[in-house]
Amino acid sequence: MSKLKIALQKSGRLSENSLNLLRECGLKFPNGNSKLIASATNFPLEILFLRDDDIPHYVEQQIADIGIIGENILLETPKQINTVKRLGFSTCRLSLAIPKDQELNDIQELNGKRIATSYPTILQNFFHEKGLNNSIEVLSGSVEIAPSIGLADAIFDIVSSGSTLRSNGLKEVFKVMDSEAILVSNPRLQDSKMVLLNKLLFRIDAVNNAKKFHYILLNAPNDQLETITNLLPGINSPSILPLAKPNWSSLHSVIPEDDLWDTIDTLKEAGAEGLLILPIDKMIR
Repeated sequence: MSKLKIALQKSGRLSENSLNLLRECGLKFPNGNSKLIASATNFPLEILFLRDDDIPHYVEQQIADIGIIGENILLETPKQINTVKRLGFSTCRLSLAIPKDQELNDIQELNGKRIATSYPTILQNFFHEKGLNNSIEVLSGSVEIAPSIGLADAIFDIVSSGSTLRSNGLKEVFKVMDSEAILVSNPRLQDSKMVLLNKLLFRIDAVNNAKKFHYILLNAPNDQLETITNLLPGINSPSILPLAKPNWSSLHSVIPEDDLWDTIDTLKEAGAEGLLILPIDKMIR
């Protein structure tokens, strides 16, 4: 039977988040920390653990059918591969940073400066858009140390919390782009593998949809049902069940994560009682 081959980062936060997503999709596989290849035991999927920079090349060459990488990796090493889905985790930004005792009022003030980075392609494209002429020092790691040893005037690197910058005496001054994990694929997948990819995407959508909503149960007086029902449209409409208590009913529905607390306040004002909010494991729409 044909297997879908997916390339994942060998180690790091993106690797952990990618493996967690596959597990949430119901896939079972051995711990991949010490292996470079692992196979799912309940889905025709083979996992290749690679350096993140190498994943686009493996997918382009059809060694792997699909892969999960940071969007920044795809932009830095463009290949003939398709972006299938934005996954919403491992978010970060790529920013310019300077020594914390310096000031930058306008991006044009960086013109002619030396910038250290591991992402020269993205940075050069940005400078070209801004009409800047800079010298780029390409480093494979430890970019933050460059200004303190006199190698560069500023750096361009991934920023999550900013703690690494601060610990190296730097401060973020300009965000160039946001990045998140994306699922990529080879554009020439066989039909049999497209079937498997669509099955995997179905599971991913069910997992990600569930994270955007909460399941809510509440009790309400019958004379307020119409008002409360209008506040809880659910996927279609709320489920309503009579309670043993006369003139009261139980409502079951879902509410968006972003509207959770405002909706709860409004429901209480409308007479709802005994509200129970539960996480949703999977949600198929």
